[in-house]
Amino acid sequence: MSYDRVWTVRFSDTDPFGIAHYPRIVDALHETSDMFMEEIGYPFWEISQDHGFGLPLVEIDFEFESPVEAGDDVTIALTPEVGTRSVRFDYTATCGGSVAFEGYEQRVCAEHGGGGAIEVPADLRDAMVPYEE
Repeated sequence: MSYDRVWTVRFSDTDPFGIAHYPRIVDALHETSDMFMEEIGYPFWEISQDHGFGLPLVEIDFEFESPVEAGDDVTIALTPEVGTRSVRFDYTATCGGSVAFEGYEQRVCAEHGGGGAIEVPADLRDAMVPYEE
């Protein structure tokens, strides 16, 4: 089961041709991961402040299949894959029944303050497991 949300492409998200501009797509993806982390009880802003670690982005890769335009409702599905010291968020975005873009973000579990990579805490892992494939 993935975490799904609908992103409605706004006029302000588009370029002069009316197609969603890629930085706004990346913003929509980051917003999706923010919403997912909040849903599972680990908002990004709390894990760094209250738990002493974070999940900084270390790699991102996407392939765009078809453009999305202002007014489109894009369903973004996020599926986590939890490793020992990292989390990968796989994304598939569909619009009108077909894939618009898909890709992933790789995030390392890192100690707050630059202490380096640490193991993903068991409670965070457990919160993500129901969303893994």
